[in-house]
Amino acid sequence: MDTYTPITKTISLKQYGIKHDNVRYQLSPKELHDLTLEKEMGKEASSGALAVNTGEFTGRSPMDRFIVKDAITEDKIWWGNINIPFEPEKFDKLYDKVIAYLNDKELFVRDCYACADHAYKLNIRVINEYPWSNMFAYNMFIRPTAEELESFDPEWTVVNAPGFLADAATDGTRQHNFAILNFTKKVALVGGTGYTGEIKKGIFSALNFILPVFKNTLPMHCSANVGDAGDTAVFFGLSGTGKTTLSTDPNRKLIGDDEHGWTSDNSVFNFEGGCYAKVIDLSKEKEPEIYGAIKQGAILENVILDAQGVVDFADTSITQNTRVSYPLYHIENIQQPSIGKNVKNIFFLTADAFGVLPPISKLTPAQAAYHFISGYTAKVAGTEAGVVEPQPSFSACFGAPFMPLHPTVYAEMLSKKMQESGVDVWLINTGWTGGPYGVGKRMELKYTRAMISAALSGELGLYSYNTYHIHSVFGVAQPRECPGVPTSVLSPRATWNDDDAYYKTAFKLTNAFRENFKKFEAYASEEIRRGGPQRYAF
Repeated sequence: MDTYTPITKTISLKQYGIKHDNVRYQLSPKELHDLTLEKEMGKEASSGALAVNTGEFTGRSPMDRFIVKDAITEDKIWWGNINIPFEPEKFDKLYDKVIAYLNDKELFVRDCYACADHAYKLNIRVINEYPWSNMFAYNMFIRPTAEELESFDPEWTVVNAPGFLADAATDGTRQHNFAILNFTKKVALVGGTGYTGEIKKGIFSALNFILPVFKNTLPMHCSANVGDAGDTAVFFGLSGTGKTTLSTDPNRKLIGDDEHGWTSDNSVFNFEGGCYAKVIDLSKEKEPEIYGAIKQGAILENVILDAQGVVDFADTSITQNTRVSYPLYHIENIQQPSIGKNVKNIFFLTADAFGVLPPISKLTPAQAAYHFISGYTAKVAGTEAGVVEPQPSFSACFGAPFMPLHPTVYAEMLSKKMQESGVDVWLINTGWTGGPYGVGKRMELKYTRAMISAALSGELGLYSYNTYHIHSVFGVAQPRECPGVPTSVLSPRATWNDDDAYYKTAFKLTNAFRENFKKFEAYASEEIRRGGPQRYAF
């Protein structure tokens, strides 16, 4: 468990244009917790955790994320509606306005770093307007020792001003909130939003550019854990598919839950020092490790408390994206340092709200590349305005909003590493079974855990006609039997009890896959293109 060493050192922020000395440097989580309560910016839950409301924004705002287009980025970034260019001159003017705003504020500063493998270590200084935002930085980045702080030299700076509102007409933003990366000045500038996820995602987006371009290392939007035999498992997946839940396994040591790098020597290292987990419908019975991590030092976001401070995890009246951040040491069974070697299994997680994908299937290398580039999950009714039935959602590399390079760059790196390491790749449907959302039900967590455990242990057996069935629509190999899982659950078609409705829905999803993949076809090999669904609806 980490222990906090009081810091007496003071720092000046004049190099950033901040002239005053009203700076609270490297405060402890307890001090930041108490200051948040004192300023009436949060409440204390019955568990001892701090509960805050992030205000207008309770999640990321992808259309308000920008990258400064300059000599470093101009010819390398995959520009478009994911990586939106921003003029250097506009950035400088906006930065000056934010700094002028912060010159009237008490500020909270934290020195920390990303990347558990010190060969890739990135020193970061985070400047926050709010104490609870600084506490989030303590939780989510890696905490230097007192000795490391004595000679700490920040390479990147995060300037975080939730209370500053941009003027889109003059500042070059789309609206009043923004998150902008400047690779020349090594600054992540975040304003107009209290959603803390923007703080960490700015740095991780920077690493997703730096690592492949300069370090020959694959950055991954994934969780990871390691078994007693030293075998590492990697879990790719978009928000809500189960990355944090499934990697937090009492029988395996957690490496991290969201962002990792895969090096040339087949090791995986965590970018982070903490976890940022969804808590919608959280229960002690289903997710005891995450539930137990919600104690003093953790920050709950946008949850509802009763008069006694008890959280109603089923209440989504503020947002479905209720969250908790906590330092890794709140989990007992963790890998220290957060590095795993010998990658043996990769799991692609998808919450298929159409209910047609098998709960587990084994992928060929071509299928793995195709599904990695596609990055499929589904939106369910009620998650966004206007969504009244399941909708396919594709995010390249299971993390397109954070990937500055073209998706095929990451896919080619992944494919090479899969071949070099000889990993098994599995597609896991944590979504619906027995019908689509509204008709069927969510796959039981105990079955998903049993399937993953069987894959990790080798109990699913070698591929053969007798042990696996080739899905007639998606072409993936689905096991006929799995320890701890009823045979009927393994066949999505059988759970529907209506073959016509099942196939109609399955073909609808395959058409969505093909339509989405059109923008990648010119960059993908024939082998990868054939890794997708090949059957067409009549």
